[in-house]
Amino acid sequence: MTTTPPGPDPDRLSPATRVVQLGREAAAAGGQVGAPLVLSSTYHAGGDVVYARSGNPTWSAFEEALGDLEGGDALVLASGMAAVTAALSLLPHAGTVVAPDAAYNGVVATLAAREAEGAATVRRVDVTDTAAVVAALDGADLLWLESPTNPLLEVADLPTLLGAARDRGVLSVVDNTFATPLLQRPLEHGADVVVHSVTKYLAGHSDVLLGAVVTARSDAGRAVHERLTTHRTLHGGVAGPMEVWLALRGLRTLHLRVERAQANAGELADRLASHPAVARVRHPGWGGIVSIEVAGGAEAAERVCAATRLWVHSTSLGGVESQLERRRRIPSEPPQVPDNLVRLSVGIEDVDDLWRDLARALDRA
Repeated sequence: MTTTPPGPDPDRLSPATRVVQLGREAAAAGGQVGAPLVLSSTYHAGGDVVYARSGNPTWSAFEEALGDLEGGDALVLASGMAAVTAALSLLPHAGTVVAPDAAYNGVVATLAAREAEGAATVRRVDVTDTAAVVAALDGADLLWLESPTNPLLEVADLPTLLGAARDRGVLSVVDNTFATPLLQRPLEHGADVVVHSVTKYLAGHSDVLLGAVVTARSDAGRAVHERLTTHRTLHGGVAGPMEVWLALRGLRTLHLRVERAQANAGELADRLASHPAVARVRHPGWGGIVSIEVAGGAEAAERVCAATRLWVHSTSLGGVESQLERRRRIPSEPPQVPDNLVRLSVGIEDVDDLWRDLARALDRA
């Protein structure tokens, strides 16, 4: 396997080219163009891989591709939550973590459970209040960030916050699922670990469950990578090779999908701002997610979700199809999320078709 794309100067290749080229075997006469799908639990002795729980060539291809895109070393895991819990394993027992007060509900629930067990102290912050987050870092062990946050789409000042964490010796983790490495590379701003739900944009077709962590290419980063690898091996959060192969195939079109979804989302955000059934539009100005607050409260928001025919009413995001959901229907969603908030994961369909379907549903609400 090679991480070096073909061409006269690989360092000058854009991400749009690298997503197509990375993670392929070195060119050889008669060899296959794509990465191999290796379905084996057992390997002959004497090689680099001893057993499938510790390695697989298909894993390596995907890890090389994602690591290059993020500018670090990647490790694939069985799900986004497996990646989250692996990253949180870096928090010492009874340690202190600074985290958004409204974030992905799996993270919120995990931190709340650890806090209830006495295994962690959680300092919850508004990530848009940079000064407050910096103040909360004093004496902390780990900083957990999302930018933009899920589902409020709040944007954090990553360079300032990650720099402050490093100055204080606080380990930092950034969930980059929403942005993808095409729009944001947290390691370049000083993050120690990047987390992805690969299920979402990276795989992109709503057909795999997968996660990943990426660490910096430094001595400290390699030490963290070893700890995360040990966690994956001992806790069994290993990925199936078929899922990883599908994710690598999905990665090939990441640039096109993100470009189209982002363009659609920006157009829809503009149109939604003037619709009388929409009380508020949340969109950071980039990315493929838009959240709206529906006038009329939770019941009106539910009617919107039930009335669409093209938009899929479902719990997920980042697929080629457009999806929507009233997030507070999930019991573990944090109370900071308004009852009437509907998260829109904008897909790659024709934007006018998406608008007609969504506007009709809003009119009925």
